Amino acid sequence: MDSVRIAMWSGPRNISSAMMRSFENRPDTTVTDEPFYAYYLVKTGVKHPLRKEIIQNSECNYDNIVTYLTGSIPDKKKIWYQKHMAHHILSDMDLHWTGNVTNCFLIRHPKEVILSYEERFPIDSIDQLGYKQLCLLFEYLVKETDARPPVLDSRDVLNHPREILKKLCDKIGISFMDQMLTWPAGRRESDGMWGQHWYKNVEHSTGFHKYQTKNKNIPDRLLSLYKECLSYFEILYLQRIRPKNKSKKEI
Repeated sequence: MDSVRIAMWSGPRNISSAMMRSFENRPDTTVTDEPFYAYYLVKTGVKHPLRKEIIQNSECNYDNIVTYLTGSIPDKKKIWYQKHMAHHILSDMDLHWTGNVTNCFLIRHPKEVILSYEERFPIDSIDQLGYKQLCLLFEYLVKETDARPPVLDSRDVLNHPREILKKLCDKIGISFMDQMLTWPAGRRESDGMWGQHWYKNVEHSTGFHKYQTKNKNIPDRLLSLYKECLSYFEILYLQRIRPKNKSKKEI
């Protein structure tokens, strides 16, 4: 197996940190947590929790970050799992570097994302949730590489972790390992410092838990934003890696 740099693109309040745990539990893999976060905070001025500390303790130069992500894999590992947030993609960013990594997409139904995000931080723009950026990046990669990056839906991963992760590994040219299904609870040195605000659930997890339906409703003020997010989500959902005997469209 040659060296593989996996760029997993997701929106917030997904199972992106659990996926990072899954890959980090492989003995051949090292992980990096949201390398563009500080750059995003500097460029946008967004007042996220721990903003000052994140900026002071992280690389904020875009070119330096790209050089790092496309350089030698750290820790003498064969696989480098890079957890990326799609909303960190800004309109003036040069994305040519993405041709040097194996891009994958992780999506979650916008109703669940909106309800979860609103519990931690107010939503006032679709740009915070990453759906539009995910679609734009997917289209860019299809055009530039003439190939469709694999797309995972979080519900499929939670309900069929072995099957979906094995199919993902097959698609990106690495072997599946049983270690990807469980991991020790607790914090990791690899977690970004923002984990103390956002990662409570994954810190208590030891594996993928079955999907549970949320019965809460979208607040009226966010209904139009939800519908816009849903239009982007549906585009990528049709491209997802599907469990056996599941239809193309089963939202």
